[in-house]
Amino acid sequence: MNPGVRQVTWRAALARRRDLTRLGGWSLVESIPALLSGYLIARAVDEGFLAGRPIAGLTWLGALAVAVLVGAAATGRTYRCLGAVVEPFRDQLATQMVRGALHDATRTGGHPDNAALTRLTHQLEIVRDTFAGLLMVTRGFLFSAGAALLGLLALAPVVAALAAAPLAAGLAVFLAALPAMIAHQRAYVRTGEHLGHRAATALTAHRDVLACGAQARVTTDVEHQVSAQANAERTLARMAAIRSLSLGIGGWLPLIVLLIATPWLVEQGMTAGAVLGALIYISTGLQPALHTLLQGIGGGGLRYLVTLENILRTYPEPEPPRPTRPHTRPRTTTDPTPAVEIRDLTFRYGPRARPVLENLSLTLHHGDHLAVVGPSGTGKSTLAALLAGLLTPQTGTIHLAGDPVTGTEPAILARKRVLVPQEAYVFTGTLADNLRYLRPDADDHTLQAAIDALGARPLATRLGGLTAPITPALLSSGERQLIAAVRAWLAPAPLIILDEATCHLDPALEATVEDAFARRPGSLVVIAHRISSAIRAHRVLILGDAAPLTGTHEHLLTHSTAYRLLVGHWEERATPPLATPLPPT
Repeated sequence: MNPGVRQVTWRAALARRRDLTRLGGWSLVESIPALLSGYLIARAVDEGFLAGRPIAGLTWLGALAVAVLVGAAATGRTYRCLGAVVEPFRDQLATQMVRGALHDATRTGGHPDNAALTRLTHQLEIVRDTFAGLLMVTRGFLFSAGAALLGLLALAPVVAALAAAPLAAGLAVFLAALPAMIAHQRAYVRTGEHLGHRAATALTAHRDVLACGAQARVTTDVEHQVSAQANAERTLARMAAIRSLSLGIGGWLPLIVLLIATPWLVEQGMTAGAVLGALIYISTGLQPALHTLLQGIGGGGLRYLVTLENILRTYPEPEPPRPTRPHTRPRTTTDPTPAVEIRDLTFRYGPRARPVLENLSLTLHHGDHLAVVGPSGTGKSTLAALLAGLLTPQTGTIHLAGDPVTGTEPAILARKRVLVPQEAYVFTGTLADNLRYLRPDADDHTLQAAIDALGARPLATRLGGLTAPITPALLSSGERQLIAAVRAWLAPAPLIILDEATCHLDPALEATVEDAFARRPGSLVVIAHRISSAIRAHRVLILGDAAPLTGTHEHLLTHSTAYRLLVGHWEERATPPLATPLPPT
């Protein structure tokens, strides 16, 4: 077993050892019929029916019926104990998988995993079901086969030896083939993941596929993955022959040996009841227990091992949390280290794509207010994502307060910057819950001051105050943007990045929001969609076909043709067209 799987399984078992102890106790009670069945039947035959005493025979069988009823009652208890062990293990794995998927999607240079949903919905349920199955078949074999062997030993020690030797041989054959079974099960799981990834990629990019005329190539690629998974599944099915061979040796061979040896056993003084009891122990105790064990480990056990191994490889257990500093508001500082420092930055969305940003260098000091402008497609939102650490540049560096963005943990980046995108995120909960999301220690007075500072008082009043429940679908785009803006303003991070985060607000409210952020201690970067945002900024960065240029609004009006054209475009869009005079009547 993989060390990681063994460690996780053992830790899950130790965490629920009280429930496992209860499971073992009820399993012991459940095995009473397996322990007594052969012995009681032998006594019923020898001392009852064959001796001409049917009442005595029925009494022995009645005792067996009582044992069966006790075992059946214990069976129900075992399933209750099983749920107490398995369900917390499933919940722990689900938490680990969701945390890992979110970490991979939000880390620097990370991207969403197309196979994460498959792992969470399909593979996690496989682990839960097979873990439960493994517990049941393992304890079933230990208690049922152990009870049968003990019964055989009490009834006829020679028969116990004759049955134990083939049983051990069958188990040895199965264990010898187990590594190959694990390898084939691992191949089956991985081909299934590859198929899901390729299919998801093809469906997501179907428009590009059609535009490029690559339907045949993509179809062939997906068909190849389908064939690979089918081949892996057929190979896995052929491994069932190994289980059949092991069962034949360990389960059926003891019966054959017993039947062949019966004349000799009778000559040695073994009674007919003892022979029948031995057959009962082997056919209803040893053989079913071995069959269940081989099917459970050879089927569900392999799926458990490989699937959990795959989950742990994809979503390793998180490191212990590092101590974090308490939330504090950013303050003005005389630290000479720049708030943002970009050096020779180049980024493209593909190895052969035209650079969206090329050789960009920029320094932003503490307290600066920068507006980024330019036509659509010139890299404004890309620059915001790079500053936030959501994208990784091909060349160049970005430092926030002296620390590199690339390679920094998301939790550390979150303390340095806040990115507010155009599509604001608001979750179901109260208004206070949404506003405290980035600053949990903020009291109601602080929230109220932030609401007033950003002009959100009418919205808060309409919603019903801080304790009012919020349904995101019932809010307009502008209302969601305003709530997100207040939340970002409250955040302790010293750098705020507004990526067209006020585009759905009216100009007056947008001016109020940007003025509030400008007065807030720290630095501000605004991806502008109105000329007013550029006018309010300390400096303006214009992106376009020419080299990036920074300066004040007035400086760029004088020295940048592109900026003058852009300002003219904005002013033209903001100015309503003159009415066309009607012709004289």
